[in-house]
Amino acid sequence: MLTDHVLQLIEYEIALLVRLTTAHSPKLGSLDRSEYLLLSELEKSSPLAINSLAENLLLNLSTASRQVSALEAKKYIRRFPDAQNGRISLVELTDEGHEILRKVQMARYSAYTEMLCDWSAEELKSLEENLSRLNNDFKKWNR
Repeated sequence: MLTDHVLQLIEYEIALLVRLTTAHSPKLGSLDRSEYLLLSELEKSSPLAINSLAENLLLNLSTASRQVSALEAKKYIRRFPDAQNGRISLVELTDEGHEILRKVQMARYSAYTEMLCDWSAEELKSLEENLSRLNNDFKKWNR
């Protein structure tokens, strides 16, 4: 069946993309994937409770807490008690966190600009829409 074959190719291409981005991550900035995603999430909506951050990134709470602690030690984020519920810690980017995220985003933007220079505007828009849809479907899958 053609659909089965196409799905096998899609699965392989996604696995390869993850591998290639991991292999080239030093060229894409000084943050690893988990640091980049966590800081990006905080840039979008901050401050956030650690449990909200975990939920948004589909992490278990202990993993999110470890990642928050590591970024806090690097002074990229700060943790503080929620004024409405002191039992909850909120986290937000520090100036250093904004700066490192901006540098990594610029490095990534530059790399993708170079890699995708032969793609038309329509192809780029289609890629963005399909990647966004795939990510949203992954987030909804098995919830």
